Amino acid sequence: MSGLIPQRFIDELLDRVDLAELIGSRITLKKAGGNYKARCPFHDEKTPSFNVRPDKGFYHCFGCGAHGDAISFVREYDNLGFTEAVEELARRMGLEVPYDKAARQEMQQVRTLTDALEFANQFYRDALNQPGAALARDYLRQRGLDAATIEQYQIGFAPGDGAALHQAAEPALRGPLIETGTVSDKYGRPRDLFRNRIMFPIRNTRGRTIAFGGRTLGDDKAKYINSPESDVFHKSREIYGLFEAQKSLRRLDRLLVVEGYMDVIALAQHGIHEAVATLGTATNQDSLQALLRHVRHVVFCFDGDNAGFRAADRAMDNALELMADGLHLQFLMLPEGEDPDTLVRKEGAEAFRQRIEGAAPLSRFLLDRQSEGLDLNLPEHRGELRARVEPLLNKMPRSTLRDAMWHEMMRLCGRREWQPRRDGNGNKGKGFRGKGFKGPERISEEPVEVRLSRDSSLSLALIEAPDLAEEVLEAARQDRSLRQSGRLAHWIRESNLKQHRDVITALAFDSRARSQFYHLFDGIEHVPERENTIASAREILTPNREAVRKQRIAALIKRKAAGEFTAEDHRELKRLSSGEGG
Repeated sequence: MSGLIPQRFIDELLDRVDLAELIGSRITLKKAGGNYKARCPFHDEKTPSFNVRPDKGFYHCFGCGAHGDAISFVREYDNLGFTEAVEELARRMGLEVPYDKAARQEMQQVRTLTDALEFANQFYRDALNQPGAALARDYLRQRGLDAATIEQYQIGFAPGDGAALHQAAEPALRGPLIETGTVSDKYGRPRDLFRNRIMFPIRNTRGRTIAFGGRTLGDDKAKYINSPESDVFHKSREIYGLFEAQKSLRRLDRLLVVEGYMDVIALAQHGIHEAVATLGTATNQDSLQALLRHVRHVVFCFDGDNAGFRAADRAMDNALELMADGLHLQFLMLPEGEDPDTLVRKEGAEAFRQRIEGAAPLSRFLLDRQSEGLDLNLPEHRGELRARVEPLLNKMPRSTLRDAMWHEMMRLCGRREWQPRRDGNGNKGKGFRGKGFKGPERISEEPVEVRLSRDSSLSLALIEAPDLAEEVLEAARQDRSLRQSGRLAHWIRESNLKQHRDVITALAFDSRARSQFYHLFDGIEHVPERENTIASAREILTPNREAVRKQRIAALIKRKAAGEFTAEDHRELKRLSSGEGG
């Protein structure tokens, strides 16, 4: 819906909003010259690193990299979509969003359907407390769910009566209930889709009910069924538990993707709030893109049986085309016969968190899976490994990660050099080089050409030369893509670290810093020499300004074509196109 709001209205809205007043109504700001500072609302910190620039119309956190304008802040802080954030700011300014007639009708239709689904949700929740729901309450008690968790996930019960929901609904809601498939009129008389089932409402990121999942309490052939797709529910794009995760965690750094509703709920009850579940039989590209809109780090958790490994293979295969530098995917395979629900209750939250931390990166999981059943001492099996892996790597976009995985594949498939060798009596014989050869030698590796992102290059340089911190901070203020190096530079400056050994020591013994930067160099398998690292950083920090201007203009035009253009982008493009800031 964001494309239906005229850009000129968005520009006018942003011009009218007092950013300091807006943010100050939600968090405590302190004046710092012409700007304001605060502790960041999007991550935990003791030293204020959240800066508000009312004159420029943006905020920036040097701790976590959060950055944006008034619309971005309302979206992040209040967990709203773009359209809802614009409407909230418009109400605040006493303005009306100028939708066209077709857009208004479409929005009204969506609200009518979600109103009907919200009614159904409340009906099921009320039914759980009725005398006829004793079996449902016993089931939830046996699964170990407490009242707070049931309330958090709004779990309910669908009575066994075939038309209980339809009869309870007002006439105005009956049509929308049929339209969403919650009630069926397939055989000429209304009949509820869900009967004698534990009900799990599926909510969008704004907390509105858009569908349901139901778990049978009887002997139905289908243990779980979901609502059919509708104008408000597209199964492949929705993530169960995402709204609850966002409410529990102010800032989502990663998501743990599990297979079922009860897995999500059991983990949340044990304090692991980042667990979510995709809907449907497999994690496809639509659901992956939905996950990656919210985080850059996803851990897939599957049961350790054959079905679980097949599901992990499908998720990996679908992820390859989306893998770009900066994305971090891991795979956690549980012991056979266990799922997250049973395992977290058996071994506790801390042990389960340790499993998450030890999950295999995509690169290792892919190569391990494709190496299964192969003896890499045999040339035929090394050829088989390459035949399996090469098509998978060709699916990936060009990136540092793909290059590193390609080199690792070639290392595993590398040739052993065949030369005459001598036996224990000094006699020549044929075979692999090396006295008393008893197995494969270490494979010699060709020098690897390392191509890192600008952000990773600056981060590596800061470890080697922490005196670059001020320059990197200044670059991060100008370029929002330098998020991780900006955070590292801010920490180095605040910690007053001057030497390489000081940085290494602090990272080793400062638990908060170790936690914050634990995944800083995930995906980097080959590190350049110190001199090359610092030289690359110098090139980045003192670039050709005209080339940078042209690159930034191209990036902004690409964002505009993709429908991701913000008011701040609009102003920046206008300034760069006129030759300013070049």
